Amino acid sequence: MELLKTINGIFWGWLVAGLLLGTGIFFAFRLSFPQIRYFPKLFGALMHNRKADDGKGVSGFGALCAALSSQLGTGSLVGVATALASGGPGAIFWMWVTALLGMGISFSEAILAILFRESNGDGTYRGGPAYYMSRGLHCRPLAIAFSLSMIIGMGFFYTMVQGNSVILATKTVINVHPVLIGLVLVSLVAIIVFGGVKRISEFASLFVPFLAVTYLLLSLFIILGNLEKIPEVLALIVKSAFSFDSAAGGVAGYTIFTAFRYGVARGLFSNDAGNGTAPSMHATANVEHPVLQGFSAMFGTFFTTVIICSCTAFTILLTGALDSGETGIELTQRAFNLGIGDWGKYVVFVAMLMFGFKSVIADMYYGEVNLRWINNNPHIVLAYRLFCCALVTICGLIPVTTLWELIDFASALLIIFNVPALLLLSKYVLFTLRDFAAQKKKGIENPHWDYQSDIVSRYAGETK
Repeated sequence: MELLKTINGIFWGWLVAGLLLGTGIFFAFRLSFPQIRYFPKLFGALMHNRKADDGKGVSGFGALCAALSSQLGTGSLVGVATALASGGPGAIFWMWVTALLGMGISFSEAILAILFRESNGDGTYRGGPAYYMSRGLHCRPLAIAFSLSMIIGMGFFYTMVQGNSVILATKTVINVHPVLIGLVLVSLVAIIVFGGVKRISEFASLFVPFLAVTYLLLSLFIILGNLEKIPEVLALIVKSAFSFDSAAGGVAGYTIFTAFRYGVARGLFSNDAGNGTAPSMHATANVEHPVLQGFSAMFGTFFTTVIICSCTAFTILLTGALDSGETGIELTQRAFNLGIGDWGKYVVFVAMLMFGFKSVIADMYYGEVNLRWINNNPHIVLAYRLFCCALVTICGLIPVTTLWELIDFASALLIIFNVPALLLLSKYVLFTLRDFAAQKKKGIENPHWDYQSDIVSRYAGETK
């Protein structure tokens, strides 16, 4: 474990975090700041994408909700608490920066996922980085490296940390053995996972909006009750984000380095921008134009980190829970206890149970879609699903600190493999965005994309 900590220290000691933020800056200028230019259109795209373009497959809204199933997971409750406990209040500032720059990355990932996806033959699609690496870059070794990292990182590590958080939250209110909780969780997950991607998206479309709004309202109740403290907390976040003096960081000795390291790492965990996970869900969307799903992807990144994660962070900071010395889900529960009374831990328990439940479903699917790219044998896929279920059953027995080290390692590998592909394929993203803008300029209210044409040959033909 010490070796893993050392490797993560190298990866996240500016290397991966800097690569991620640098890529965000690249796309911001390359695409002329789509997160600013098209921000008002993000909400309209959600309404426009409520139904699948062909009326049968997965809608753009359903694909977004399925992606949010992972994004609105433990990162929104546990990841924020971990970032605050390890990096101090300044980590929240770097989470915001990661989200704003990550919006352009998420936009590009979603478009590329749709451009280079494959049909499942039943009206649904599958895609993601492995598909645009192999079909766009024609670099199978890179695609294999990414897929293996996704299968192990998302299918195994991420699934375990989501399940672990659910089990820890449950044990605070019900004193039962972790394996028993894992068995109950797995039983519920299997019902959805074994139903395929369409069932996942349908479940997420109904479940995610309700859960997100409920958690948002409960957090706002605490925040509005402490309005007079908000200017002080905002000043603390900004000041701590640029503190070079460990003595100024309080007892824990927070500095700009720790704030940056944990803010970017946990910001990524909350919104998945750049690590190539969400594109697997966005690839399933049947939308009129790829850019529309790009808008949905940007909204997902903004909503999860700037809205939901901020609510968790302000709840912790406004109630003074950070001084308790706790971390993870226990810190979030302490904040709600202080904010709304003893029943606050039950609120977090229910939220964590629901967030974690749907996140396990999404993370297992991410691993599966990459496994299918390598080998689509149904027996191998079944064995993968059963193995993931077994991991969820026992994940409550593994120390949470160990799981977070594994998560950081897996996230770093995913970014290192995915970012070069994004940069090299950025010309297709720009081409697709210009196609959308050109149709809009001609007065076409709902631009369409010809999905029968090959993007590579079309790009070559129209850019000569």
